[in-house]
Amino acid sequence: MEVDIMAEINDKEKSEYGNVRIANEVVAIIAGLAATEVKGVAGMSGGITGGITEILGMKNLSKGVKVEVGDKETAIDLFLIVEYGSKIGEVAKQVQENVKETVETMTGLNVVEVNVNVQGVNIPKEPKLEEEPRVK
Repeated sequence: MEVDIMAEINDKEKSEYGNVRIANEVVAIIAGLAATEVKGVAGMSGGITGGITEILGMKNLSKGVKVEVGDKETAIDLFLIVEYGSKIGEVAKQVQENVKETVETMTGLNVVEVNVNVQGVNIPKEPKLEEEPRVK
């Protein structure tokens, strides 16, 4: 019975003070940051429409993230580039868990989906060896 009373109080507070709406961009930034915290994630990708897969920097945390935000729920699609040598399945699962937990904690929204799309693998570049001139 106490739970019903609390629900009534919360509903009254919402109508008295107004509604809180979290912008898609805010959820996308939180999700992007949470994804890049996971070991094995090289960065976010511009997605399929981005043409050539590129790693996006800190200024573009919401790029490579697509979200749908409702009143109480959200669904998130992530486009990632993973580090060479990482176990892609394990990295993807950790990303799903970290994004879900972080977004739910920070926003109070229920995350119903976290879809991870691996767009590429970051292969470390080897330093170029100086070629000796063929003619002296």
